[in-house]
Amino acid sequence: LLARTGIGHVGALMFAAVWFCAAVFWARRQRVGFWGWAGAIGVGLAVASGWWFTYAMSKLAFDPHPIQSLSFTGPSAEVLTRVLFVSDKPLTFDFGLVPGVFLGAFVAAALSRELKLEGFQGGASMRRYIAGAVCMGFGGMLAGGCAVGAGLSGAAIFTATAWVTLVAMWAAATLTDRLVDQRGTHAIDAPMPLSSVESGVMR
Repeated sequence: LLARTGIGHVGALMFAAVWFCAAVFWARRQRVGFWGWAGAIGVGLAVASGWWFTYAMSKLAFDPHPIQSLSFTGPSAEVLTRVLFVSDKPLTFDFGLVPGVFLGAFVAAALSRELKLEGFQGGASMRRYIAGAVCMGFGGMLAGGCAVGAGLSGAAIFTATAWVTLVAMWAAATLTDRLVDQRGTHAIDAPMPLSSVESGVMR
């Protein structure tokens, strides 16, 4: 994207500064708490660290080493493949990413006392989540990456396709929020009161 537009590194820094100011303004408007800020900063640093770490390893390794950052669609498939089948391939950055994120999320939830099991409250809610999971899986494989890999990691190095992906995600999320979340679907997902069930059984 930098080469096509010709804005150079200074223009890229100005572009990033504009987006940073917009993000800060939006976060303050939405009254994002401390942990929201910490999580956003952590994700940004993790994406940048991924690019730096794999680049540093590529300079030290004798064999060709891919320069990449965070992504979950491909690494999840690799972890599943290694669990199901015996592989003689060496361990890579992708293989350590998924277990590391799972372990980090588990420890963070335990330390913040938010570790708990959650389930579906009703059939309507379960159908919505299954449909969403199918759409996300299909979209991730079609795009060759998830919201992090095809969006954030690519946008960090000003890849044109990543910015197109992010814009499409924002538009789809806004449309879904208006069509689904703002139409009172919580009433559909709410569990049926026990008294109603008992009265139906008595009839």
